[in-house]
Amino acid sequence: MPCCWFSVCNNNQRRKQVAGPSSSLQSNNCMRSRVRRAERQVIVPTTSSSSDEPTASIPTSNSHWSGSVSSEKSIPQFYEEKANNLRQFTLKELKFATYDFSKLLKIGEGGFGSVYKGFVKNQDGKEEEVVAIKRLNPNGLQGHKQWLAEVQFLGVVEHKNLVKLIGFCTADTESGPQRLLVYKFMPNKTLDDHLFNKAYTPLPWHLRLNIALGAAEGLLYLHEGLEVQVIYRDFKASNVLLDQEFRPKLSDFGLAREGPTGNQTHVSTAVMGTQGYAAPDYIETGHLTVKSDVWSFGVVLYEILTGRRSVEKKRPKNEQKLLDWVKRYPPGSAHFTKIIDPRLENKYSMNGAKEIAQLANFCLSKSAKDRPKMSEVVDVLSRVVTYEELDGEEEPHRQSSEIEEDSETESEFDLELQSVRRRMMHLAKLRESTGVIAKGRLALISKVGVSL
Repeated sequence: MPCCWFSVCNNNQRRKQVAGPSSSLQSNNCMRSRVRRAERQVIVPTTSSSSDEPTASIPTSNSHWSGSVSSEKSIPQFYEEKANNLRQFTLKELKFATYDFSKLLKIGEGGFGSVYKGFVKNQDGKEEEVVAIKRLNPNGLQGHKQWLAEVQFLGVVEHKNLVKLIGFCTADTESGPQRLLVYKFMPNKTLDDHLFNKAYTPLPWHLRLNIALGAAEGLLYLHEGLEVQVIYRDFKASNVLLDQEFRPKLSDFGLAREGPTGNQTHVSTAVMGTQGYAAPDYIETGHLTVKSDVWSFGVVLYEILTGRRSVEKKRPKNEQKLLDWVKRYPPGSAHFTKIIDPRLENKYSMNGAKEIAQLANFCLSKSAKDRPKMSEVVDVLSRVVTYEELDGEEEPHRQSSEIEEDSETESEFDLELQSVRRRMMHLAKLRESTGVIAKGRLALISKVGVSL
């Protein structure tokens, strides 16, 4: 699902506008002027138009960043301290790594541009490593701004559940500005691929739980693990990459923002994100908080549980919106199992599935203040994962309808068995009484001397 802008413009009356991918924003005057103002604040590197070399240092902009509640420093200031952690590639190197951006090596595409699989030498120059190279669309309105945000965020953060940024490339050429990012390659694609693409083997229950837990730990790190609070703003299944061992890595930080500063409770911003994942209170007001990420996480939890996207237009009308559909089958209902992904083939823990659904509902609370912190989400998921590991491998279990049918059959059998037992007791009494009568007759015959 493409990333969208939900722009909120102030006229006599506040109105919301939902736009498609960046290529479709050309006609949106309100949005275009907003982007122009933002881009004027970004310091664009000055390079020769024919040079393939990157600039000597990354351009910085403080338009997004001002320091958070817990720190007076901003993301760019932290980035300056860690800038040497990233490699600066030349455009020539990345062309060579991708065979001049061959279509055969293209592994992804979106409104931002394209992603290619490539091969680059390690810094020591001895070994080659596989990388993913994101090449931004030079005509995208948000291209440079998002590229800059991602370089600065991933240049600062370091966590097992965040994608590893190896380096970058920036060059102004005759064909236009070139902005590229080089990541560690993730061989198992995305959570989105494994949940919704039938060409992929379905993820087993224990892997789904571990992916959910890892993604939650990544969000927790952004919210509470840094000196600067970071709001991800675009949590969705397609942004959860999977490594060789199916460990999740959050990616695409182009929309990330610093959290509120001082005594502020939120960040006021143009509403951006992906349709079906953005929190309704954020869409309505433009007020961004970490609880906006928590809502998005709740949506993905239900996607993991059901194997359905947040919005699927090809389904019957009453099933197109995932969150509306699952409300009909709450965790305590007899038909809760109807929402479970059929590709699991009933190999999952019923108690675990109910806990995941209850946690998702908690994350999807209408009021942002009623939603849990990601630390609470991690605690619940850790408990569920630990319980599943202690309980052993998933065993096939029967649907509730089958259990109800079996219960009815067992009840009928019990009634019939009781009837048989009553008849047997009656016959036993008859035999006993018949034996007594026969003995009495025999005694009488003996007494009167009648021979047989």
